[in-house]
Amino acid sequence: MTENADNVPAQYPRMVFIRRHSVVTRLTHWLNVLCLSFLLLSGLQIFNAHPELYWGHYGADGDPAVLTIGADDEGGEPRGFARIAGLELPTTGVLGVSNVEGEQVLRAFPSWATIPSFQDLAAGRRWHFFFAWLFVINGIVYLGFSLLSGHFRRDLAPKAHELSPSHLGREVLDHARLRFPQGEEAKHYNALQKLTYLAVIVILLPLMVVTGLTMSPGIDAAFPALVEIFGGRQSARTIHFITASALVIFVIVHVAMVVLSWTWNNIRSMITGRYIIHEEGPKA
Repeated sequence: MTENADNVPAQYPRMVFIRRHSVVTRLTHWLNVLCLSFLLLSGLQIFNAHPELYWGHYGADGDPAVLTIGADDEGGEPRGFARIAGLELPTTGVLGVSNVEGEQVLRAFPSWATIPSFQDLAAGRRWHFFFAWLFVINGIVYLGFSLLSGHFRRDLAPKAHELSPSHLGREVLDHARLRFPQGEEAKHYNALQKLTYLAVIVILLPLMVVTGLTMSPGIDAAFPALVEIFGGRQSARTIHFITASALVIFVIVHVAMVVLSWTWNNIRSMITGRYIIHEEGPKA
């Protein structure tokens, strides 16, 4: 059902409100925002305790690392660096060495990017575990609602014609040119959105949760096969870091698209459920 939109610009005489997001979708979305924010910041606190990633069953000082964020004092002045598979990048001022109240502090991630801001592994783990379980419960509620209500099949599952190379290619070009859907097309997710959301929901988030569980000695004792599946706890830790980084990239792109395709309209739809569409597009 649609209704006339109030207080909209005069150049859009055919704009109407539609109901786009359900209450459950909106509530779980904002709870995800809260959980993921605390998970990221507390996760960086945990990473700071040993800012190196390894592959396999073992990892300690002296073992070859996949990723190292650290600092050295060659030349008498601290220098931050990030070393990825042998490639070293200077990161002084951001990673490895950061400036805090005029002093150079040696930390992988700076204080403003961690919870708590000071170095405290135990506190970081408590924050991380609390919001990790809240995130899992929230995800189960969303997934259960999506399956039972038909939201998953109706709104997230791509149609056969949407998966054709020509259709996907056209959508990629439209996104690259910042041409966003209008009218009837704006009522639904496009194929790129569906595929991206499905990749996050079905692959990225479950992988992040399971690798997080694999790093727990208690879980490993109950389900030892998990360690073997990922090739070792250190491999699981590295995959966990990669999936978290991929999720950060997804969020950045997601927020950019929200801003570029009419910021307030998108935010309002996720707060109230009401979303404006152009029935015939803007008039010249």
